[in-house]
Amino acid sequence: MKRIDLNADLGEGGPDDAALMALVSSANIACGGHAGNADTMRTGIRLAMAAGVSIGAHPGYEDREHFGRRPLDLPSEQVREMVENQLRSFREIARGEGADVNHVKPHGALYNQADRSPNLAAAVAEAARSVFPEAALFGPPAGCLEAAARTAGLEFVAEGFADRRYLPDGSLVPRSEPDAVIENPDEAVAQALDIARESSVRTRNGPRICLPAKTLCVHGDGPASVDLLRSLRKALESNGFTIGR
Repeated sequence: MKRIDLNADLGEGGPDDAALMALVSSANIACGGHAGNADTMRTGIRLAMAAGVSIGAHPGYEDREHFGRRPLDLPSEQVREMVENQLRSFREIARGEGADVNHVKPHGALYNQADRSPNLAAAVAEAARSVFPEAALFGPPAGCLEAAARTAGLEFVAEGFADRRYLPDGSLVPRSEPDAVIENPDEAVAQALDIARESSVRTRNGPRICLPAKTLCVHGDGPASVDLLRSLRKALESNGFTIGR
């Protein structure tokens, strides 16, 4: 049996966390930066534990007005301190709940900028290692985050997106462009199956590119995220995949 992880970004104030938690195998729970607070972290951790879902910390830029999705120009040392502080807060709550934290996934603009910047990627990886040295780091394949994880001695888990379109260089179409998000569930499921089965993805108006991924993400704040995840899970299982880390 082939194996693939399904993850979603949760604890961000959306109404469907409980339903999504029943469909994923990994949950990226907001750490109070771009979204969330101590109460939502605690609730997310409890939901994940009850569902038997792998728990991940989801740090992001502290820019709630733009949901952490606006690129910022911050020194790498400031980014490291910001991420480390968020992870320490998450660790304290997880310990209080008796929960293990299995991965770290940066959010939004931090995710995208760090994957193109060796200095920012190193800041994220070093912060993750200092707080969760046994946890994996999620990120795009073959970018700066993967290289930084290897340097820091962290396990790296390459990620693909079901509901985002790709550019020929392997980056995501910016959310400022109208077709960045795949809103048609059938199209999103088809893209995710391509990534899982073929380790490749068709880019927007461009060639197919290699995209080896061990985890697939569906954004938890999408209006159809529950239906999409349900359909995707069924399609993966029908194609011989076991869902899980």
